Amino acid sequence: MAKKKTKQPDNLQELESALTWTEQFIEDHQNIISYVVGGIILVVVAYLGFHKFYLEPKETEAQSQMFVAEQYFEKDSFNLALNGDGNYLGFLDIIDGYGITKSSNLAKYYCGISYLHLGQYEDAIDYLSEFKTDDLLLKPITEGAIGDAYLELGDQDKALSQYKKAYNENENEFTSPIYMFKAAKLLENLDELEQALEIYKKIKTDFPESNEARNVEKYIARVQVNLEK
Repeated sequence: MAKKKTKQPDNLQELESALTWTEQFIEDHQNIISYVVGGIILVVVAYLGFHKFYLEPKETEAQSQMFVAEQYFEKDSFNLALNGDGNYLGFLDIIDGYGITKSSNLAKYYCGISYLHLGQYEDAIDYLSEFKTDDLLLKPITEGAIGDAYLELGDQDKALSQYKKAYNENENEFTSPIYMFKAAKLLENLDELEQALEIYKKIKTDFPESNEARNVEKYIARVQVNLEK
């Protein structure tokens, strides 16, 4: 039986042809390729230099400046936390002066919560909405705080939407029962009793150790009575 002829020489010839074409392409476009490679190197060097010599020192400075504002915040001195005391910057100054830093982003959260406590609910919503985080606890707290602000403004639908975002964002035993409870109470006020009952029961079964679960039985009983009327 005759052996099948191979096409190895043809394949080798094609490979040599491709290499020749590539070499010719590089030779013909050497200047353009050099510019592109050089441009990429410059961008990388500029990026690393920007982070090392500008952003990192700016971040360190922002953290140092924000320390006192955080202390005022913890003492519920929200006006001083926002605006500073004349010697140290407030959160608003941090946002203006250190706009691209992580500290500036965190200052937006502090501003939002401060305005919420001061009764300036629209400002609270604005700053909290601008705050960006992937933190598993801070994210739902932020969504819930926006809900609190909408509720104070009388917008129950938006408040409910925010509470649902808050407890669905990251289900956990710390924040979820808090915002589930707020959502259930609001649903009661909106006469959405079946939905409220469902959430109350979920708090009882899924988060039995939470503060909200300790008194949830009376809310379950109240809704059940109202449903039977």
